[in-house]
Amino acid sequence: MHDIRAIRENPADFDAALARRGDAPLSSEILALDADRRAKIQAAEAAQADQKKAAKDVGAAKASGDEAEFERLRALVGEKKAEVAAMQNEAKELDQKLTDMLMGIPNLPFADTPEGADEDDNIEVKRWGTPAVFAFDPKEHYDLAGVKPGMDFETAAKLSGSRFVVLKGAVARIHRALAQFMLNTHVDENGLQETWTPVLVKPEMMYGTGQLPKFGEDSYETTNGWWLVPTAEVTLTNIINGETVEESTLPHRYVAHTQCFRSEAGSAGRDTSGMLRQHQFEKVEMVSVTHPDQSRDEMDRMTGCAEGILERLGLPYRTVVLCTGDMGFGAQRTHDIEVWLPGQNTYREISSVSVCGDFQARRMNARFKPAGGGKPEFVHTLNGSGLAVGRCLIAVLENGQREDGSVALPEVLHPYLGGKTMLTAEGTLA
Repeated sequence: MHDIRAIRENPADFDAALARRGDAPLSSEILALDADRRAKIQAAEAAQADQKKAAKDVGAAKASGDEAEFERLRALVGEKKAEVAAMQNEAKELDQKLTDMLMGIPNLPFADTPEGADEDDNIEVKRWGTPAVFAFDPKEHYDLAGVKPGMDFETAAKLSGSRFVVLKGAVARIHRALAQFMLNTHVDENGLQETWTPVLVKPEMMYGTGQLPKFGEDSYETTNGWWLVPTAEVTLTNIINGETVEESTLPHRYVAHTQCFRSEAGSAGRDTSGMLRQHQFEKVEMVSVTHPDQSRDEMDRMTGCAEGILERLGLPYRTVVLCTGDMGFGAQRTHDIEVWLPGQNTYREISSVSVCGDFQARRMNARFKPAGGGKPEFVHTLNGSGLAVGRCLIAVLENGQREDGSVALPEVLHPYLGGKTMLTAEGTLA
């Protein structure tokens, strides 16, 4: 959510930043609504002052025995009371209208966020590892002989419909091992606090991180008003919702492994085969809450945490900076990490690390007390995948595949698999 005072002070800068995202200028509309709201507030305050004065005069008239004046003033107090109530309601409605408008406007990109329209304008900043050259045509994960016994889309469709999967046996164990490896690495080596959170949240939590009101169709709402989280960003970030913390406690660094749920609205026909785009999936999510002066450095640290997982797994990847037209609603800058999938012969997103500045903190009213004193200030928030477990499973299976349909598994996973090193062509661990 945006600071109305900043828009008042620099409307041209606000519109210029929105234009970099491809959005129309909005400052005139916002400021007109703000002026109307403030005028109503001032009018209500003036009417309330008149009401208080008339109330005092009623007492004086009563004391003097002037019955006619007493009745006139009492009627005036009643009129003023009704007038104040009406004005306060109008001011409240305008205030809510302004809040709703500000809630629907995306975050402003950093000056060094590359400008562009879509993913074609993203900028690659790093590439690690060399994609393997196979002596055969590499297959996609779901076509591998060793994977087929443990990746059941037909049963999932019977149970739930399209874009679901049932994992079984060795494949399910590899999937679980990946999540455990990610968590252990982030906790033991990267200094994140392991956190377990609900996957059902109140709507105000979705508002806090920006999934609502604009993107409700992308998530699932239950009949009693709860929402299924599209990512643990929602719960981890909202831990600080409504809180004011001491500066000395920053940064707060969290990691959680959760189920995630997305309707995939607008993605009809895209990635319908295999596990790449599912309604229900697992993700290991990182969230940091920082001092404003630390958020840019924290973004680089979090990006390194996600990249490190892929490097430990031996999976080639590239890191790109998203352009303004491809960046998410709440982000000021985003680094996407894309893993190499030989079955598709391309890189695909496996992590997205974003710095949101105080955009989410304003929606959540999350602040810190400066160590040197002074008024509380808004914290900065960041989030990033560390990593998407299902997509990491895909990458491990495709990059480790052999011609007979077996898969050589990354060394770092061996301890999590009881020392097993291979997924055989028959679908067992060996």
